[in-house]
Amino acid sequence: MKFILPFVFLTLTTSAFAQTKDGERESVNAAASHLNTEIAIIPEPVSIDKKGGHFTLPENVLIYANKPLEVKQSTTFLQERIATATGYYVGTTTVSAHNGTTIKLLLTEKTDALIGSEGYRLSVTPYQIIITANQPAGIFYGVQSLLQLLPKEIESKETVKDISWKIPCADITDYPRLKWRGMMFDVVRHFFTKDEVKQFIDNMVRYKYNLLHFHLTDDEGWRIEIKGYPKLTEVGAWNVKRTGSFGAFIPPKPDEARDYGGFYTQEDIKELIAYAKERFVDIMPEVDVPGHSLAAIASYPELSCTPDAVNYKVRSGERIMDWSRGAPPIALVDNTLCPANEKVYVFLDTVVSQLAQLFPFQYIHMGGDEAPHNFWEKNPAITDLMKREGLKTMPEVQGYFERRLEKIVNKYGKKMMAWDEVLEGKIEQSTAIMNWRSTKYGKQAAQTKHEVVMSPAEFVYLDYMQGDAISEPKVYASLRLSKVYEFEPVPEGVDPKYILGGQGNLWTEQIYNIRQVEYMVWPRAFAIAESVWSPKEKKNWNNFIARTEQHFKRLDEADTKYSKAVYDPIFNVRRSGDKNLLVTLNTEIEGLDIYYSFDNSEPDRFYPKYKEPLVVPIDASLLKVITYRGKEPVGRMLTMPVDELNKRAGKK
Repeated sequence: MKFILPFVFLTLTTSAFAQTKDGERESVNAAASHLNTEIAIIPEPVSIDKKGGHFTLPENVLIYANKPLEVKQSTTFLQERIATATGYYVGTTTVSAHNGTTIKLLLTEKTDALIGSEGYRLSVTPYQIIITANQPAGIFYGVQSLLQLLPKEIESKETVKDISWKIPCADITDYPRLKWRGMMFDVVRHFFTKDEVKQFIDNMVRYKYNLLHFHLTDDEGWRIEIKGYPKLTEVGAWNVKRTGSFGAFIPPKPDEARDYGGFYTQEDIKELIAYAKERFVDIMPEVDVPGHSLAAIASYPELSCTPDAVNYKVRSGERIMDWSRGAPPIALVDNTLCPANEKVYVFLDTVVSQLAQLFPFQYIHMGGDEAPHNFWEKNPAITDLMKREGLKTMPEVQGYFERRLEKIVNKYGKKMMAWDEVLEGKIEQSTAIMNWRSTKYGKQAAQTKHEVVMSPAEFVYLDYMQGDAISEPKVYASLRLSKVYEFEPVPEGVDPKYILGGQGNLWTEQIYNIRQVEYMVWPRAFAIAESVWSPKEKKNWNNFIARTEQHFKRLDEADTKYSKAVYDPIFNVRRSGDKNLLVTLNTEIEGLDIYYSFDNSEPDRFYPKYKEPLVVPIDASLLKVITYRGKEPVGRMLTMPVDELNKRAGKK
């Protein structure tokens, strides 16, 4: 999936911060003062009743479960996490009244209607910790909250000595707002190993995500073994390694080695599914068709409408589309499976049958986005298909393809999901829609009674830059944390029963390694987690930021990379009446000071403090800025060229 205006760098900032009930903003300092930093759970629980006192972990920790086999995953998870960081003995007991019992994991005998299947109650007293839930998933999510109550050092992968492992006493009741709480991971543009995917899952579950959308095929690679079509991985999984700005690479030469990539065997997939299941995560596969299919076509050219496909290669990041007119793009090479070719449906039957056998999850995502039509428009087989089926437009041709594909998916006992472009082609109401282009398409789908997962690019595309374009590799647009926090997965004017949930999407064109994956995901995935788990009325930007800053410390302990772009100033530039450049600076977080220089030196807190719009000196070439909280720098040193300010201000 790509943004439809790749040459326009939009800045998606926000001016609407969370409000208090009387409509006035709270300052971050005020938010921090009323937030007990000992209790900084993300996503925000439904209710927290803070009590006096603490529970201190003993050096011999005993865990009791009333139904040990059913909560084994949670028991094992908790044992490993506590033992690793504390160095303490963590064992289990089968005696509920054992004097040394530290933590009780209790499945209810009678259903607690309030908390449902994924909710929990967590009680911490000075003497014991009790997590109660109706189902094992609820116990697992209660464990995640318990770990967030422990000191930040619990995130350490090594034993931490000389620390008191105290937990604040509280009663917490919690359950999710929505059942679909997803993260999409594109492992095609750059391949990520099985262990790296497990690492991605581990980070997800800390914040109560329960769905991994696994983007497995695209123009740059085919990442899953399909028996009977060996070339998909022999040919389709490999391209030429390039680094730099994806989409503008020099086309590979014939003699360059095609050895960059990889794929997952079916045994790998089974292992990942089992790993995710132990953490209460479902995996939904995506095979993206009919567009985004160059890797499949390079492997099996007979799946194309275009004779020249015999010369096609898996894309390495060179330009293959003209996006000047928006979407659908004009294809420079035909990256579509041919809707008029019966071999395509035989191929898809095989692929879907194996996906259905491998993945227990009820939905299979079959793409459907950004399929170019210009090669179809001049193809005789497509013309014949249109006459035979009474199709008037190219979206209707794709609709014909999608309806046939859905029958295949249904035949193997699964439901089909697709990106929202398929709405333009008279698809079946039973097709589930994943919204990406704009919230309005998700609303349209729900209003026409499609099941919908909300993932609009303007709020949840995690490949977008996190701050100003001068500070990040340029990718389509900028999406700041405060804008992500505005994500509302249940749009006004729709029946909530058609909204399955929401998710964040991580496309990896510009993401080359797992450390950059982490940097792009966190902390923006905190905001998405809160949007899909926490009650809508509990969302509060300043409270969220106070908790996020506590979790930065936890990510540090866990050696997880993350972005601090939320501390960076936001630049707004205009021309005054006398044509001088005027620069206005503000921040997402209130209570920060901004210091600046125009003399090419590095400003600190002894430099001029920003108080009013800056007039750019006539011969200045650079504006440098940095943010502080009190005496401590918190933001990055940003260098803004005056030439860039001139561009943003427009013509003189």
